[in-house]
Amino acid sequence: MHIIIMGAGVIGTTSAYYLKQAGHEVTVIDRQPNVALETSFANAGQISPGYASPWAAPGIPLKAFKWMFQPHSPLAIKLTGDMHQYQWMIRMLAECNINRYQINKERMVRISEYSRDCLDELRAETKIHFDERQLGTLQLFRKQHQLDVAGKDTEVLKHEGVPFELLDKAGVIKAEPALAHATVDFVGGLRLPNDQTGDCQKFTTELAELAAKQGVNFLFNTVIESIEKDAERITAIHLKDGCKIKGDVYVMALGSYSHEMLKQLEIDAPVYPLKGYSITTKIVDPALSPVSTILDESYKIALTRFDDRIRVGGMAEINGFDRSLKSSREDTLLMVLQQLFPNASDLSDAHFWTGLRPATPDGTPIVGQTRYQNLYTNTGHGTLGWTMSCGSAKLLSDIISGTTPQIEYDDLNVFRYDSVNH
Repeated sequence: MHIIIMGAGVIGTTSAYYLKQAGHEVTVIDRQPNVALETSFANAGQISPGYASPWAAPGIPLKAFKWMFQPHSPLAIKLTGDMHQYQWMIRMLAECNINRYQINKERMVRISEYSRDCLDELRAETKIHFDERQLGTLQLFRKQHQLDVAGKDTEVLKHEGVPFELLDKAGVIKAEPALAHATVDFVGGLRLPNDQTGDCQKFTTELAELAAKQGVNFLFNTVIESIEKDAERITAIHLKDGCKIKGDVYVMALGSYSHEMLKQLEIDAPVYPLKGYSITTKIVDPALSPVSTILDESYKIALTRFDDRIRVGGMAEINGFDRSLKSSREDTLLMVLQQLFPNASDLSDAHFWTGLRPATPDGTPIVGQTRYQNLYTNTGHGTLGWTMSCGSAKLLSDIISGTTPQIEYDDLNVFRYDSVNH
């Protein structure tokens, strides 16, 4: 089959790779001049299945209200007048109860754990390199109540068979020795030894080169205008230059831009741009730098070690498609880096970036079949696109190819949202 993938971020590129491995002809369309130049470009870098948790959680509405008055808030909301924004937030609020949280977290951990295994296999097969490390992730708690609450989340980890360690302060320093030099206090942490790190853009670029050598056709600098359909099938994709392209099967992997495209087809896919920020700095003293990834629970910020760089990323803004760089956000990222790893890197040459994460109200990506027989989705991964990329792509490839998937998947497609999608 000829499969056309819309989007060349980490999700679209991994989808192309696995579908090509399954024996299909694959074409990837993207408006950028290369892969991974938008949301996949400078994310926080962690591959963290065990920390896969929805933003929609019990207590979040109250926390969000309190965060509005904090100078270094992990979440900010600016109303834009867009009805999609209001509808998305209402749906997210409906997910903020313990029952929905447990269901959503199980789905996210399921696909994330599977994805890590797929990445391990892919790395072994291809010998691909992307500043990768397999040294675990540490969630850092500055306050005792954070450590106490962490015990509740470990129930899902136990159920899914995910190894973890609850650490006191001494245990944290043993796992991440440079934290002995931190200028702020902390009480402990939750460590997941099986988690990994790596540069998502490097990975996507390397994988795209491998896929291209195997015959995947990448159409860059190509803007999608609209999607042509009949009652049951997609018939073509119209491009902005007046051309159109036809395939047997189509995959929607346009991240935050998936919602508007699918809306044309009367498919309700509640994907909203969740704006995030990062800075990248050059390491000047490896001994004062993180070993792997630290997640600062207080500020919802991740600090990740690449070979010779530190990536600091996090925060979320519900603010539409605004991609402006706010100095106050850079100040927060720099503050956390200086507090936890002072003198580790060169702050005078920090690269400041922002990207739009495609988030669903329930935190779970939208992977699988749609109401059209030959249209599939692989989108809505939120802050975990890098973590979930290989597993989502392999799952999608199996579904399209008629191969029995290795994980449950019926609750991951768009039909879970609204009967109109049937």
